[in-house]
Amino acid sequence: MTFKRYAAALALALFGGAAGAAEITIACGSVGADVEICRTLMKEWTARTGNQVRIFVTPNSSTDQLALYRQQFGAKSDEVDVLMVDVVWPGIIKEHLLDLTPYAKGVQKEHFPAIIANNTVGGKLLAMPWFTDAGLLFYRKDLLDKYHEPVPATWSALTAAARKIQDGERKAGNPDMQGYLYEGKAYEGLSCNALEWIASSGGGTIVDASGKITVNNAAAAQALDLAATWPGTIAPKNVSSFAEEEARNIFQNGNAVFMRNWSYPWTLAQRADSKVKGKIGVAVLPHGANGKSVAALGGWQLAVSKYSRQPALAADLVMFLTSKEMQKKRALLVGSLPTYPALYRDPEVLKAAPYFASVVEAFNTAVARPSTVTADKYNAVSSALWNTASATLAGRVKGAAAVQQLEKDLIKVRRGPRW
Repeated sequence: MTFKRYAAALALALFGGAAGAAEITIACGSVGADVEICRTLMKEWTARTGNQVRIFVTPNSSTDQLALYRQQFGAKSDEVDVLMVDVVWPGIIKEHLLDLTPYAKGVQKEHFPAIIANNTVGGKLLAMPWFTDAGLLFYRKDLLDKYHEPVPATWSALTAAARKIQDGERKAGNPDMQGYLYEGKAYEGLSCNALEWIASSGGGTIVDASGKITVNNAAAAQALDLAATWPGTIAPKNVSSFAEEEARNIFQNGNAVFMRNWSYPWTLAQRADSKVKGKIGVAVLPHGANGKSVAALGGWQLAVSKYSRQPALAADLVMFLTSKEMQKKRALLVGSLPTYPALYRDPEVLKAAPYFASVVEAFNTAVARPSTVTADKYNAVSSALWNTASATLAGRVKGAAAVQQLEKDLIKVRRGPRW
C-alpha cells in the first residue's frame, strides 16, 4: 500500500485556520492517547499561528511505521511534513531528515544530553526530543518491607532478594509468585535488557560511539552468565516468551517481586482494579560489581522531512511541540516523561506523578542503543544481540563463547572497516 493510499484510508483531523493559512501535515502516533494529545496541542499552535494542521495517523507497529516512512522517502513525497521518530531511527533515516540546528537556537542544551547525542548524526540535529523513556526497576514495597530487604543496588543483590522473597511467598501460600520479570523474548526488548546487563557491569555498549565493536570482553560475558541463572529460578521458565505486557500483567496481578519495564506500568498499576495499587515503588536498575546503573534509552522524537515544501513552518511546529511548556502539558495530561531535566523538579509535575523524582537519575545515566553509529545496519545489529542473549538465557551457550560469537556476527554485519 502506498503512503497516499494509506492516508486516504484513514481519518485525518483538520484544524481550521485563517483563510489562506498554510497547512502542515504531521504523523504523530497511532493509538488513541497519542492522537488525542496531538489534537490538543495542535489546537494551541493553530490558535497562535493561524495555520492549519492535518494529522496523519500511522500504523500501530513501529516496524510498519518505519517501512511506510521509507516508502515515502523513496518517492521523495512531500505529503507528510513532520514525523514522529523512534529513538533508534535517526541514524537509519538520516539522509531524509532536515537539520534542525538553526531552528533549535540552542534550546537543545536544555534537554537530557544522551537524547540530543542520540539525535545528532554527523553534526546535524535530525530530531528534537518529544518524550522519553528508559528501563526502570519496579518493586513491591510491601514485600521488601515484610522481608526486611532494601531496594537492590546490584544484580547479585536483586538475584538474592528475589529468590528469598519468592520462596517465602510460595511457602506462605502463593505458588505463582515470581522473583523477577523482564522482556526475555527474542526481539528488541531483549536487546534493551542485554544492553543494560552488559553496560551496567562495565562491559561497554556493544558498539562504541566510534563504531568499534566492544562486546567481546569478560565483563559482558559475566553479565550474560548471571542473567542465564534467572529463568526457572527467580524468573518463569517461559520468560523467553515475555514482552512488556506479559511481564506487566503478572506483576500487576500481584505475582512478582521485581520487574524491569518502561515507565508506562506505573499509571496502570494505580488504577482501582490493580492488585498492587499503592504497593509498588520505582527505582533505577541495578548494576554489576564493577559498573553503575544503566538504562536503555527509549522514547520518541519529532523530525522534519527533507522533502517538505514548508520546512521552516514544519520546524516551527516541531519546536513548539517539543518546548518545555508543551512537554509539561503532555506530562500532566497523559503522564509522558519529559526530556527537560528541569521538569522533574516542577512542583505541578511532581504532584501529578511523584515517581518522576525517583527515576530522573535513570535519564541522566541512560545509554542509547548503538543505532546512530551503525545507521541502517542497526536492525541487523540488534537482531544479532537479541539472538545471542536468547541463546545464553536458554543455556545453549556460555557467556564467553556468546560474546565471542556476537563479535564475529557483528563483523559480518559491518562488512568493512566502518559502519
